[in-house]
Amino acid sequence: MSRNNTTQIAEKVRGAKGVRPAAGTWKNWIGVVPFLLFTFLFIVLPSFSLFVGAFQDSQGNFTFKNLLDLFSAEIIGAYWISIRISLATAVGGGILGFLMAYGITVGGLPRWVRSALTTFSGVAANFAGVPLAFAFIATLGRTGLVTVILNTVFGVSLYDKGFSLYSFIGLSLTYMYFQFPLMVLTITPALDGLKKEWREASENLGATSFQYWRMVAMPILLPSLMATIILLFGNAFGAYATALSLTGGFLNLVTIVIGSQIKGDVLHNVGLGYALALGMVIIMVITMAMYYYLRRRSERWLRI
Repeated sequence: MSRNNTTQIAEKVRGAKGVRPAAGTWKNWIGVVPFLLFTFLFIVLPSFSLFVGAFQDSQGNFTFKNLLDLFSAEIIGAYWISIRISLATAVGGGILGFLMAYGITVGGLPRWVRSALTTFSGVAANFAGVPLAFAFIATLGRTGLVTVILNTVFGVSLYDKGFSLYSFIGLSLTYMYFQFPLMVLTITPALDGLKKEWREASENLGATSFQYWRMVAMPILLPSLMATIILLFGNAFGAYATALSLTGGFLNLVTIVIGSQIKGDVLHNVGLGYALALGMVIIMVITMAMYYYLRRRSERWLRI
């Protein structure tokens, strides 16, 4: 290829830079039809149904009683314990996941360690529900493998010392299994986005490693860290099957109370269940809006 042709191609590329592609035809929208249909059928319609049901009594009459019942001591307690578990596992999983992600990116661990950790995280982040609950029961239950080994080999009885897998601490420990892998997957790209030139410039200006992290790296990572913590909070707040399978409803989480109200047990009140679910939807919408905003702020550094 001649130099003139090369120059012409380069000029065309520079001229086309920043030009947005034309809007696609209707044929290009066919690929997203399943997504739009899924969103409408399983997000929009159920949300509308929750909103309507929250203002109806058992006879279908308009009422505010369901919303007023949300302020009862039992319901407030259910929201409070759900928020506590979500915060505890979000912060705990966030710290643990960040340290792991730091080790495989900035820490310079071997490539095979990064490959193994990211592969495990991709599986573990989606491993929840009944299988996860049974796995922890088989491991840390009263007759679990780890419990028996600690008791027979080391003479340590976890349950005599106050530990219980079916308590707040036990459920939080179980949630951590799928919380820290999600943190690894979401924060690793942000750590990879820290450019070597920034650290070199800091060192040339006389900054120590601590000063670099405090004044350069952490301010850049903070939006990503906060966004991921919020994502972990929402992930734990909406969990249902794991908590129900592990505790049998012993812990009064919001998701378990909603299931009890809608399924038709002794506390059967469909309207209250709808109101509870509507409250969860509002919290999740706020959570995801904050996550989206913080992610947008963090992405600007990745484009530099």
